[in-house]
Amino acid sequence: MNWISNWVRPKFRALVERKPDVPDNLWEKCPNCQAMIFHRELDANLRVCPHCGHHLRLAAGHRLELIFDEGSMVRVELPETIADPLRFRDQKRYSDRLRDAQAKTGETDAIIVAHGQLEGQPLVVACFNFGFMGGSMGIAVGEGILAAAKLAVLQEAPLLVIPASGGARMQEGVLSLMQMPRTTIAVEMVKDKGLPYLVLLTDPTTGGVSASFAMLGDIAVAEPGAVIGFAGQRVIEETIREKLPEGFQRAEYLLEHGMVDMVVERRQLRATLARVIRLLMQPPQSAEVVPLPVAAAAGGESERPAAGETGEDAGAEPRTP
Repeated sequence: MNWISNWVRPKFRALVERKPDVPDNLWEKCPNCQAMIFHRELDANLRVCPHCGHHLRLAAGHRLELIFDEGSMVRVELPETIADPLRFRDQKRYSDRLRDAQAKTGETDAIIVAHGQLEGQPLVVACFNFGFMGGSMGIAVGEGILAAAKLAVLQEAPLLVIPASGGARMQEGVLSLMQMPRTTIAVEMVKDKGLPYLVLLTDPTTGGVSASFAMLGDIAVAEPGAVIGFAGQRVIEETIREKLPEGFQRAEYLLEHGMVDMVVERRQLRATLARVIRLLMQPPQSAEVVPLPVAAAAGGESERPAAGETGEDAGAEPRTP
């Protein structure tokens, strides 16, 4: 037995060799209370902090699973669009940024369209993926909203849009701004058919997204603590040179000032949306027709009106012709 190779060498090797790294995604810090949360506990709680109730951002795929009935969701293949219409380049080519985002998320762009059922009711959903270049809105996102609206009209189903975006995509210039009127027209297609159009405002909903289809919902629902607005708070403060109130642009602040209809916790979201859709899609009920009272006898005089019904006092003398 060679004690140098069998005992001494392994000891030295253990000292100099680097131990395997511990995965850095096992724990996540809550941005509100700074508490460290085990990733399994956080996922089981729908990515809501168990300590302070802060709603962390939720991936688009996970959110769709939360909305639809199990096994009912069907994703819609979106039409192909021009990848780099302006051949834009800053510190990096726009085409390279797109490829990196596609490799990172496994999606072609920042929106996912799917249809299925919510508690047995048909529903079409267009959900933004904030992990794809900040959920910015370009040509592909505009096509996605338009495709979702057409599908809702075809299926006679409500349309739910879930924005999570920093606004228009600067790399596509004015072409990205053109998606604001396009998405607005898509929303009007749904409303013209008498179908409900719902919006679930999540963190963040800003820029050109909030200035177009995100604020046109028949019912505007928001998650607690979501940032909703057009320009950022710092930009507004520097422009007007005033200190903004506490909680400005948060979902609760907008609820108090009539900008959203309700703020719903994530655990109650599915049941709330199903109840709203059920109420909006319920066909109007016709009232029962009550027949008018008939004359006492056919061809006879009708009942004499009571005193005061003709505008005359009961005790007044009759007028002479």
